[in-house]
Amino acid sequence: MKREEVLTEALPYIQQFHGKTMVIKLGGHAMVDAAILETAIRDAVLLQLVGIRVVLVHGGGPEITDKMKAMGKEPKFVAGLRITDEETLEIAQMVLVGKINSNIVSLIAKSGGKGVGLSGNDGNLIIARRMDPQKVHVAGREQEVDLGHVGEIEEINPAVLHTLLDRGYIPVVAPIAIDRNGQSLNINADTAAGEIAISLSAYKLINMTDVDGIMDASRTTVYRRLRVNEAEQLMGSGVISEGMIPKVSSLVRAVNSGVSFGHVVNGNIAHNLLLEMFTDEGVGTMICAR
Repeated sequence: MKREEVLTEALPYIQQFHGKTMVIKLGGHAMVDAAILETAIRDAVLLQLVGIRVVLVHGGGPEITDKMKAMGKEPKFVAGLRITDEETLEIAQMVLVGKINSNIVSLIAKSGGKGVGLSGNDGNLIIARRMDPQKVHVAGREQEVDLGHVGEIEEINPAVLHTLLDRGYIPVVAPIAIDRNGQSLNINADTAAGEIAISLSAYKLINMTDVDGIMDASRTTVYRRLRVNEAEQLMGSGVISEGMIPKVSSLVRAVNSGVSFGHVVNGNIAHNLLLEMFTDEGVGTMICAR
């Protein structure tokens, strides 16, 4: 396709999306690869500069694990779930808020945008409660595990996000919440992005991860478009499994709660975000109500 054809194809989408809110969850390899992250941030700034209200939510699990090991603390997982004791929570806050979040804000400035870093503690943005012990299977036996300082979201207070968006800023949210007693809690970034999208009545929720989209059972074909009930069936049948479950679950919940579209996009490939947003065919999976 010629360059002018690409631009012509993008025009109606730019017009359609102008003034709309999009929540983009940054995750996967982009969190540890500086070049990939910088490209993703440049694309997000471009969206903002053409009139889209952009909110970024980021993860950082691998970096938390690396920092813990560097500090001589061995991460503890049970059935794939991280145990977050008080020291682990402090390290998570250090990495998520002190390093990753501030780095993304700097990259936004480098790309010509204006970013403001937040955690869920700021303005009581994300209120959570400590998660109940989880039932897991270990060596074929069911047991209950206390995950520690891990939160389950109870409420989103998006006033601070509206204020920033109205003034042309890109909010950058780290997945740390606060409970009603002022205690910080680690929360799932996919879930946080979904709940924020719902609270803002966002037009789109985009999950940028390490896979090309939602795939069939043979892992050879990417579904370009799925209805919510089809995505639910794929989760129920086990086609969508493991780490994709919280991602797709948050997208399904968001669409069921009024967000117009959810997307799964491979963030490791340069400009996939723009190709998914501004081309007819797209490059990932789009989830819609019907």
